[in-house]
Amino acid sequence: MAINFFNEEIDFKLNHKAKLKTWIKNTVEEEGFKLKDVNFILCSDDYLLEINKQYLNHNTYTDIVTFDNSEKEDQIVGDIFISVDRTNENASKFGVSGDTELHRVIVHGILHLCGYYDKKPEDKALMTEKENYYLSKFKSLGS
Repeated sequence: MAINFFNEEIDFKLNHKAKLKTWIKNTVEEEGFKLKDVNFILCSDDYLLEINKQYLNHNTYTDIVTFDNSEKEDQIVGDIFISVDRTNENASKFGVSGDTELHRVIVHGILHLCGYYDKKPEDKALMTEKENYYLSKFKSLGS
């Protein structure tokens, strides 16, 4: 089992790495999966825009792009690209801390790997409910 964090085109220090890894592992297990290998690539808006264009043919800024590389249905393997520029901007817009918004986006990517979608309104509502649930679990882990 491996959870890795990388930076691309940004100088960013991730807080609470060990706690985040425990939380991610617990989330995956609670959803009924085994965590095998997940890479989080924290990057700039421009870096993620290029990923979005190259792999998804979307010419828009986004906060996250998730690639599911799982070969077995019960295992989680993936690469999750997160724009720290975008999460910080969204944190200001939503009146939350940068860490809180980053954590929401992290769990959002994990939930995608667990089979949740967010295109239809009912799917988005369930995704948000799950994000809120797991964010409360992160807070209850203590520091």
